[in-house]
Amino acid sequence: MITLDALTAGRGVRHAFFTRRGGVSKGPFESLNCGFGSADLAENVTRNRAIAVSRLGLAADRLVTSRQIHSAVVVIVEQPWHREDAPSADAMVARVPGVALGVLAADCAPVLLHDPLARVIGAAHAGWRGALGGVIEATVARMAAIGAEPCRIHAGIGPCIGAASYEVGPEFPRPIMAEDASTKAYFTPAPRGGHWMFDLAAYVEYRLGRAGVLTVQRAHHDTAAEEEGFFSYRRACLRGETAYGLGLSAIALEE
Repeated sequence: MITLDALTAGRGVRHAFFTRRGGVSKGPFESLNCGFGSADLAENVTRNRAIAVSRLGLAADRLVTSRQIHSAVVVIVEQPWHREDAPSADAMVARVPGVALGVLAADCAPVLLHDPLARVIGAAHAGWRGALGGVIEATVARMAAIGAEPCRIHAGIGPCIGAASYEVGPEFPRPIMAEDASTKAYFTPAPRGGHWMFDLAAYVEYRLGRAGVLTVQRAHHDTAAEEEGFFSYRRACLRGETAYGLGLSAIALEE
């Protein structure tokens, strides 16, 4: 698993961006697939999630994830819920110790946040659509609503698809640059004419800064290029594969 100094610097919190290693799943889901939304066996996903959250020192039933829909919807977590009761949302915030906020991704950027003074945490799922739609700003605002200060928040951007792997079509940059022309910096010309390479992690970091977050650290891993370490939707699509796993990132306040 991967941890970032920006988050470990604040005492009283545990976090991890888990790789795909160390689980029980087989085939395209090998091995730590934590997504019930995949075509993997449910019992394998259940075991994998228990394995992952145990590395944070918590029981399996202390992990909460949502039904991710590439939105800017954020929910406040006050206690764990059953999987069938999970809300449709792409971010969660909490100030309850002993509950792990988890996000699932296979190229999108997982973002974990912590205000060590207010003891408020957050976890967001930020693909390009969610980031453009304001999921980062909404998460910071909801953290502020329960006591955090944006300038005190430490944020970690986990492994996601890298700029060298993320080719987008000619129409893709338009809605992003329409909001702020400076975001042109996150696009470079692709080898294929008229296409672009997009730096998702840099764009997410820009959105964090715009929300008032001063301390941001990235995990410099490319999920699409590093097959042994990470699941990737883009890699599966390029190969014509319909099955792929989902990696877990999680953060929890210590009791």
